[in-house]
Parts: sequence; structure tokens; C-alpha cells
Amino acid sequence: MAVTEATYTAGDRCSIDDGATVGYGVDDAFEPTTLGDDATIRRGSIVYGDVVVGNDFTTGHDVLVREETTIGHDVLLGTKTIVDGRTDIGSHVSIQSAVYVPTDTTIGDNVFVGPGAVLTNDQYPIRTEVDLEGPTVEDGASIGANATILPGVTIGENAFVGAGALVTEDVPPDTLAIGAPAESRALPAPLEGPNRIA
Repeated sequence: MAVTEATYTAGDRCSIDDGATVGYGVDDAFEPTTLGDDATIRRGSIVYGDVVVGNDFTTGHDVLVREETTIGHDVLLGTKTIVDGRTDIGSHVSIQSAVYVPTDTTIGDNVFVGPGAVLTNDQYPIRTEVDLEGPTVEDGASIGANATILPGVTIGENAFVGAGALVTEDVPPDTLAIGAPAESRALPAPLEGPNRIA
């Protein structure tokens, strides 16, 4: 498969480090990447073609964003985070370092994902042919460091997943999920309400 020349369009005041690639070509059929205003793409990061990004987008170093991904406004992707394509990310989202976001994932607005969190999309890796289904993280939800979210799971609006949790089933809105496997319980008072990312 031939790799085409990287192409993109960028809004005003964008900063792309030497050693970063924006609009990486998968094949001859991809669309150029579109960056909004005030993007900062740091060294080692690769943003594929067929990616559309809003204003105020920031990456750490060595971030990968695969094709057919849409990203809203005011989004941070931390160092060594991977967004593996065919994913929708809302606005005012903070995804910390070393997070894995698989294909077919939906992340809403005002979401926080802590460092080292892993979202998955294959219920039976290698063993069985199944349709991939990434998690859905609804508006205002938080996922703690090193949590693992299994395929097809929905993290409800304003829910909070504790650090290291293994989430095997849906987390209702406005609840806390902790443990392995995670169990849902009432949010403690300090965790009530939406995130304050915006």
C-alpha cells in the first residue's frame, strides 16, 4: 500500500513541531486533516488523514490519532496517548498520558480520562469474529488512572470511575464505580456534579 504525502488544512495560530506529522496518508482515498484555530501538535505526534479537529486542540509528545476521527474544541491528548480511529470525541475533554482509545468509541463533552486508562473494543480478542464495539463515555464523566473499560460499556453522564477499576458493565449516570470487577454506588459529596474542564 502506497503512503501518500501528508496534507492538512489548519486554522489560525497553529503550532506544529518539527518531527510531528499531520495528515498522514493511509492510501489514495483519504481526505486531508482539518485543524481548527490554536492547535498545538508536539514532536513525535502523528495525526492521520480523515481527521477533523476543532479549536484549541493540544497534544503531548508521541500521540497517535488514526483516521475517521472527529475531535471537538478544547481537547487535550496527553503524551503517548493513542486514539485508534473511527472515534468521536466531544469538546472540553482532557485525556491524560498513555491512554488507549480503540476504534468505534464515543466520548462526550466535558470528559476526563486519567493516565494509563485503557478502553477496549473486542469482547473475544483473536478467539472469535465479532463486531468491534468501543465504550461510550457520556458527558461529564471521569475515568480514573489505570482503569480498564470493557467493550460496549457505557459510562453514564457525570459518573466517576475510580482508579484501577475494571468496568465490565454499564455505569449509571451520577454514580461511582470502583473495584475489579467494578461495582456502582452513590457518588460521595465531593464528586457530585459535572466536571469543570471548560
